[in-house]
Amino acid sequence: MFLTACLLNANSLSAQTQNTDNLYKKTLSEVLKDIQTRFKVQIKYSEPQVKDKWVNYADWRFRADVDETLANVLTPLDMKVNKEKTGVYKLKEYEYYRWEVQDGWAYLDGLASKYHDKASWEKRKDSIKPQLYQALQLSPLPAKPNSKPIITLKRVFDGYSVENIALEILPGVWINGSLYKPLNTKGKIPFVLSPDGHWEKQRYRADCQIRCATIARMGAMAFSYDLFAWGESMLQFKYEDHRRSLAQTVQTLGGIRILDYFTSLKETDTNRVGISGGSGAGSHSILMTAMDARIKLSAPVVAMSSYFYGGCPCESGMPIHQCGGGTDNVELAAMAAPRPQLLVSDGSDWTAHTPEHDFPYLQKMYGYYGAENKVENVHLPTEKHDFGINKRIALYDFLIKNFKLNGAAVKDKAGKYDESKVTIEKENALYVFGDKGEKLPKNAVMGFENLEKLFPQSKTK
Repeated sequence: MFLTACLLNANSLSAQTQNTDNLYKKTLSEVLKDIQTRFKVQIKYSEPQVKDKWVNYADWRFRADVDETLANVLTPLDMKVNKEKTGVYKLKEYEYYRWEVQDGWAYLDGLASKYHDKASWEKRKDSIKPQLYQALQLSPLPAKPNSKPIITLKRVFDGYSVENIALEILPGVWINGSLYKPLNTKGKIPFVLSPDGHWEKQRYRADCQIRCATIARMGAMAFSYDLFAWGESMLQFKYEDHRRSLAQTVQTLGGIRILDYFTSLKETDTNRVGISGGSGAGSHSILMTAMDARIKLSAPVVAMSSYFYGGCPCESGMPIHQCGGGTDNVELAAMAAPRPQLLVSDGSDWTAHTPEHDFPYLQKMYGYYGAENKVENVHLPTEKHDFGINKRIALYDFLIKNFKLNGAAVKDKAGKYDESKVTIEKENALYVFGDKGEKLPKNAVMGFENLEKLFPQSKTK
């Protein structure tokens, strides 16, 4: 035992003697092996994760506690471990967007201490809102292209129609979507922005088509649209461009341009404009509602959390959470008050604890306006991260209640929602620019490097 210890010390001394830059470096792979041997634990990792990574002052980072040692070693490398079970860890990149639950709650409590009534909250809100535009490089807003929307032929189904629309939001940059519209309506029509999240097949998914068509069959227009470099937007940009900071700016501008266009139509009821998206599109819904008063109702689904900031740069890539000296998604959601807001949460993601802390905070904020009944939480503890039937039902109920839609039009004789009359179209039927992008205008901006030129102040990568 003594001899082994001496040999280890001798090896360390030898390494230090040979280290001419006084950094006492070891490869991360070596250090992780040392940690596993010394503390008798398992650390799961792949070779690409540790390749070409070095730990300065490696032996000096060890402590008596394995967790403290791992933190000392990995934090400077922007890495971390997740504990899977006792004695087993998995190496990961540092997740800036994911906090411990108690840390998120404590931070939200700190934010809440900055105000105590409607007047102090309004002052706080008024300071945050212009900073959001600045953080997104949208102050002032870029000039709006003077082009007409590109609209495809209308398809007529049972109680609704669908037409695909592209709006030019910047010179040569379009946001694409499909408008689901009720048939045989009278008077002004409510409008619901329906951004799509990060699920496979984007807005072409069956559940997305079902949701928007059902909203239309109840009497409102629903515009289902792609986030940046997602869906049909990938004709101009690559999939990996979605995971760049500027994605958040472009898709926020897209939401603003959608509002510009649809609120200008004579048939739109501008007093009944809502937004509802799930997952990353739920984060987008929260931000859009905080920034734009034209939105009168919001329903972020499986999105809002005080301890999760969105796992994609399209949700947190720009410094929106540094506004007001620091904020989070729950405080941004509070900026909707006293407009009706529905939070749909589940038991398997970062919304699992919504009823315990985040929702009571929002009830308190709505209480400043005497509007506690305007904010609701439908929590589905046995469900997962999706926009499934029960989450859609929660949205339908909320829209019927607040926008006075015709629920009877989408229910069977027993009073249950019946989505069976919706026609699920093939993906290419929802394209604006043709099956192979052949109808994309000639002035289209191609590639992220050319998009950046439209934002000279941008330093994003």
